Amino acid sequence: MSDNQQIAQDVIRAIGGKENIKSFAHCATRLRIMVNDKDKIDQKQVENIDKVKGAFFNSGQYQIIFGTGTVNRIFEEVEKLGIEGSSKEDVKSQGKKEGNAFQRAIRTFGDVFVPIIPVLVATGLFMGLRGLLTQNEILSLFGATPEDISPNFLLFTQILTDTAFAFLPALVAWSAFRVFGGSPVLGIVLGLMLVNPALPNAYAVADGSAQPLHMFGFIPVVGYQGSVLPAFFVGLIGAKFEKVLRRRVPEALDLILTPFITLTVMITLGLFAIGPVFHSLEEWVLHGTTAVLGLPFGIAGIIIGFFHQIIVVTGVHHIFNFLEIQLLEKTGFNPFNAIITCAMAAQGAACLAVGLKTKNTKLKALALPSSFSAFLGITEPAIFGVNLRYMKPFIMGLVGGAVGGFIASLFHLQGTGMAVTVIPGTLLYLNSQLPLYILSNVVAMGIAFALTWFFGYKDQPVAEEVPSHAGDESKTEVLSQKSNSSASQAVNHRTKVDLLEIASPITGTAVALEQVPDPAFSEKHMGEGIAIEPSEGKVFAPFDGVIAHVMNKSKHAVILEHDTGVQMLVHIGINTVGLKGEGFTAYVNSGDTVTAGQLLIEFDMEAIQAAGLPLITPVLIPNGNDRIEQVMPTMTGPVQANGEALIVVKFTEPQ
Repeated sequence: MSDNQQIAQDVIRAIGGKENIKSFAHCATRLRIMVNDKDKIDQKQVENIDKVKGAFFNSGQYQIIFGTGTVNRIFEEVEKLGIEGSSKEDVKSQGKKEGNAFQRAIRTFGDVFVPIIPVLVATGLFMGLRGLLTQNEILSLFGATPEDISPNFLLFTQILTDTAFAFLPALVAWSAFRVFGGSPVLGIVLGLMLVNPALPNAYAVADGSAQPLHMFGFIPVVGYQGSVLPAFFVGLIGAKFEKVLRRRVPEALDLILTPFITLTVMITLGLFAIGPVFHSLEEWVLHGTTAVLGLPFGIAGIIIGFFHQIIVVTGVHHIFNFLEIQLLEKTGFNPFNAIITCAMAAQGAACLAVGLKTKNTKLKALALPSSFSAFLGITEPAIFGVNLRYMKPFIMGLVGGAVGGFIASLFHLQGTGMAVTVIPGTLLYLNSQLPLYILSNVVAMGIAFALTWFFGYKDQPVAEEVPSHAGDESKTEVLSQKSNSSASQAVNHRTKVDLLEIASPITGTAVALEQVPDPAFSEKHMGEGIAIEPSEGKVFAPFDGVIAHVMNKSKHAVILEHDTGVQMLVHIGINTVGLKGEGFTAYVNSGDTVTAGQLLIEFDMEAIQAAGLPLITPVLIPNGNDRIEQVMPTMTGPVQANGEALIVVKFTEPQ
């Protein structure tokens, strides 16, 4: 059995088996899966599968990152297991109701533009190569001058660089018809009508060498070469209109009437209504974009360089495709590309720092290839697989991106294309800008790497990992050596200690925190710890201390503070705040002093399950205590309240 076959089988097993798969597809870097029951997914098991660089829910889909090329092979192996793959559009349509209206709109916008990006990438590379071959410095190496270049060769290069933008409306209208359920061929024809040579050329009108036609004496009509929004809305409305017609036109006449009426109505609207309105809007958007990019002192670079990768995480970054296309079409250059390249390079460098610093072989095997992927322009494996898991590397990457973007903006770097970045992106700067392009990226990477190395990541001992395959009786020893034999017995006393052992507050089964179906806990944004599947609806104090906080209305969570200053959060179930206290009884209030073994909260397990909410209960040490060096979960399997140590806290100095 090949490695990829084994990986495919492991993936199916970890997400709950074939019967839990509603549909699955893949994109450039990840498997996209719609599942019937999210709770059947073993997140930790998925992340431990070979070649997996990260896994998470987004837009209603469970997405497993494998990286470019690898994902295609894994997808093929999954299909061989008898699971029929869906198109990426089918999977997206099942998850299209996820998120708010703005997120859904941006995703749809992205669905239209993503398929045409490869053509624009190629066009950008053609522009870069033509710029390189026509430079005086390059020609002089061969004893030539610009006058020696053949006019026919220049014409050939012009065909390569101008065609995609000249017929851009046809590409956009085709893609819009495809996304919104119309006949793509009608979209192509409508797009070509918008740039028909019989219309005044938009470029000629712009430079004053031609005049627009005036229909009915007041409606200016021009070709829409290079325009995006008119073609997008012609495609959107046209596809919807065609679908309405097909439901109403008799089948015998459908082949004749539907395309005829669709083309007639839509080109009329396109030229006389949709085109003029949205072309004007397009101009305002372009002016706004260029105004932001033209902010003095590199301010635009700082803002975009810092926030770009945050927007990537939200999934609405496809809006930038439209802006980049507009910049290239109107100005021939793309200043946005250099800035976002620095943001991506910085995330790759932060991931690289984690990979080089860690002694964890699994994390190293994940981080190093993910960083290389980021340097090739694909940051998802680095972001979701490494940086966001530990959060600080992600933040350090944002800082590096802001500094690199500042330099790129300060020196007015402008690419000749779009969608290729970092190392491949050098092809868009094959002119006098190349040294500054390299400098801005090196600075972004250097700052992100250094900040992550010194402040953004603290390696954890390999022994403290709790293997996902551990059995019910398994236990991983993680205790560091103690400074003296009495320290281990100092849990409930004011004696200075190196380690604080904390017993379980709940009876049940301990599992890795990563198995909690809430990224705020599973990705450890709130702190390190463990989770418990309760077998008894009671929470006890595992040590003497003070109730720092208890949720008075919902009663679903309590924070207990030890006299060393260590706080422990017990969060009963997931999303149980929505029960508004029903099924919960709290026996303590904020500020109360409690003793080890005291009953704090009772909860109705059946009521929580009846509400369809997970019972799994995170028990963690919240972030923010600088005196804590490490928080180390000690075991999985059955645990008894106030029994063996469940979590060990190691201090930077005796407390």
